[in-house]
This record gives sequence, C-alpha cells and structure tokens, in this order.
Amino acid sequence: MATTEGALIASVNRGMKTLREAGEVTTKIFFDGMARAPVFKFKSIRDAHDFVKWVYSSMEKIREVAESTTSHGKLKDVQVFSLANNVWLRLVFETGDAMGMNMATLASEEVCRYIEENFRGAKCIAVSGNMCSDKKQSMINSVFGRGKTVSAEITIPKEVVEKDLHTTAEQIHEVNLRKNWLGSARAGNIFQFNAHFANIIAAIFLATGQDMAQVVESSSGYTWTEVRDGDLYVSVTLTSLEVGTVGGGTRLPTQREALSIMGVEGSGNPPGANAKKFAEIIAAAVLAGELNLLAALANKELGRAHKRLGRNIKA
Repeated sequence: MATTEGALIASVNRGMKTLREAGEVTTKIFFDGMARAPVFKFKSIRDAHDFVKWVYSSMEKIREVAESTTSHGKLKDVQVFSLANNVWLRLVFETGDAMGMNMATLASEEVCRYIEENFRGAKCIAVSGNMCSDKKQSMINSVFGRGKTVSAEITIPKEVVEKDLHTTAEQIHEVNLRKNWLGSARAGNIFQFNAHFANIIAAIFLATGQDMAQVVESSSGYTWTEVRDGDLYVSVTLTSLEVGTVGGGTRLPTQREALSIMGVEGSGNPPGANAKKFAEIIAAAVLAGELNLLAALANKELGRAHKRLGRNIKA
C-alpha cells in the first residue's frame, strides 16, 4: 500500500491481525470481464430495431472479428441497449491477466469497422459510448460488473472481536446498518454502501501500478454484517474491481516488486490466474480495513487514532 494517510496502514494492519486470529477469509470471484460499449447512430428507430435483430443473429461472426485482434482476449458477451435511433453494444471480454481496457478497445474498434461495412446505415459515433462505463460510477457496472466482481467473508468469534477490536459484534453490526446502509441510502448513494473501500483500493492501486482513475468505479461495493450467536459475520463485495498484473504501470520496477511480494507478478498459469488472485487479495485487504473502521467508530476511538497516527506529525 502507498498512502500519505498515517492511520490507514495501521487500520488495515489491525484488521488483518483480527482476521488472522479469527481463522480463514473466504474469497470468491463472481464475474470477470472488461467492457467497452461503442454507440451507433441510425436514421430511424426502425433501422435501429433491425440492427439489434441483426446483431443477435451475427454473434458468432462478431466474436470472430473481435478475437482476431488479440491472442489473449475472448469476447464472452454482447449486451445490447437502445434509445431512440441510438444503439450501444456493450462488448464484454475475458482479458487474462491484463486489466484489459486497451485490449477491449482495439477489439471493439475492429467490430465497429465490420459493422459499418456489413450493416447499411450503421454509423459508429464513438468506440466508447459511456455504457462501458469507464472511470465513472454507474448502475450498469454495479449490476452487471466490470473487471472483477469479488466478495470476501469471515466469521469472527465473539472473544476475538472483544479482545482485538474492543467492542462487540452487536455494536459493529449497528454501525454498519445505520452508517453504511441507512446513511448511504438517505444520502442517495446507490453504489457505495461501505465505509472506506476507496482508501484501501487507492493505496493498493498506487503501489501496484494500476490505473488510478479507475479507483472511481473499483471502490463501488457493499459491506454486510450479521450477528451469529454473539459472533460477527462480515463480508465485502466489490462490484467492479478493475485490476491487472501485466501491462501499464505494472511494468514499473517498484510496482512490479510489490506484485511479486504478493505472488501475482506477471502472467499466471493458467492465463488470468494472477489477476484473479490479486483481486481476491484486494478484497481481503478491503475486508480488514472495513472491519477496523467500523470497530473504531463503534468504540469511539477514530478521532484518537487519527490524532496519534496521522495529525500534527512533523516531517
């Protein structure tokens, strides 16, 4: 992690210590795919409707065209959306260990050329029509996923909660309910029912050479808690975590070293294994950070911790 916030490292470390004492964190990836969504213009809604039918009947050829541009990418889905005389094709790719934005863009450009040559009246206005949706929070990413949709969970014994976090499962659960769920809903936030996913994700992204602008959508997600016979069940779900272990800033020496320390540097075997493992590591780190902040709020120590670890420290 790379951060200028003094208390953040301590926060995640204490959360990690609690997770280790509690047992095993379970992580699962529910979706893996990078999306690019070109937008096409037509003369009329009749033409747009005919195009949609043509797309559904031409899926295999569209897949062949897209995959001709890459040895690693696979077109796994084409999601079609229309509004008046406009049609978006949200092309979803498996991209191996790359985050995959460039791969998806090049493949989508080739698909656009094929469509313009083979469907009369189709005009690609932009290879990115904002239904991708890149570097922006959006409902479509939260519902369908973009990058990795990954969850992490653990059940923490009552004794560990009280010893390490100086509070109770009931108090942490109430903070999560009233802060992360009711507070977020009342504020009109429908993408981030969490305490501070962005803190952990930004710090890891910077340290490992990820696209920092994608912290915007990568920090979307939900923290869920339950009290189970006095024990605390806690889980996090990141709906659109966009990460890679090859390409871009991952080539930089320090960032490559950070990935190597975690055992995820470079291409995995099979392809995509390292990026998936990396996403699961991030989810576990986010779980640790969420757990600790909820505990700090529950036992009223947040301000003291920042004063001791972060404020008024002279360089």
